[in-house]
Amino acid sequence: MNDRYEAGMKVRREVLGDAHVDRATANTTEFTADFQDFITRYAWGEIWTREGLDRRTRSCMTLSLLVALRAENEIPMHVRAARRNGLTPDEIKEVFLHAAVYAGVPAANSAFAIAQKVLAEEE
Repeated sequence: MNDRYEAGMKVRREVLGDAHVDRATANTTEFTADFQDFITRYAWGEIWTREGLDRRTRSCMTLSLLVALRAENEIPMHVRAARRNGLTPDEIKEVFLHAAVYAGVPAANSAFAIAQKVLAEEE
């Protein structure tokens, strides 16, 4: 393992939680192994470890981009990550409202429905 991978795995666990990362690594197959390595080294080890933005800001950006991309399968994981990074439900709401203007109401509507479910599970 290289330093980027180890740094990425540390941040990945801090942001997403051990249970999620353990599930992802346990479900790794020969087909998905290179992808898991890639996201750990680059997304988590190169980008999330940079000093230029704090994790709260990165979570806001990630949620906004996921709304814009309509990446609905990723939204629950990153709503939980945003909460771990200190965002309140009201701040997540504001991110989605802001994204609605730039990414579209239907995309934000889906994100609100998904996040509401995730936040209700946390209560």
